[in-house]
Amino acid sequence: MNALRSCSLAVLLILGVTARADELIMVRTTQTFPEAMANLQQAIQDHGYKVARVQRVDIGLTSSGFKTAEYRVVFFGRIEEQRALTAQHPEMLPYLPLKIVIFAEGDSTLALTNSPALLGTFFRDPALTRQFQHWERDVRSILDQVANPR
Repeated sequence: MNALRSCSLAVLLILGVTARADELIMVRTTQTFPEAMANLQQAIQDHGYKVARVQRVDIGLTSSGFKTAEYRVVFFGRIEEQRALTAQHPEMLPYLPLKIVIFAEGDSTLALTNSPALLGTFFRDPALTRQFQHWERDVRSILDQVANPR
């Protein structure tokens, strides 16, 4: 359990936002890390998003004493949607693209992210709130697809 707490702390640092447990959306799967990673990328595509980048984090974590060799941040979004959104709301730049952290823990793999709907507490524009709620539904569906592959 201590490893999970350590990894969770690292996840919060990677996501760049302090978050309570109810602000995180997380799934655990018995799939191996490579299977879960492939399913995550497919689920992102199935929901009409594009994977922008996959960032390895495990090298830095391993050198800091963490016991995981498989730890990634998957950045994704819809480029035109992001361009239009940041043109109208440049203050959204730090929050885009969306990101999901995925890492191996023992015989399972965890995938998690911050709740996109919570951005509505920072940006009180009704149009943005609708966008954040849309992302929330998509992220939950993506993670559900990872946890329950076809």
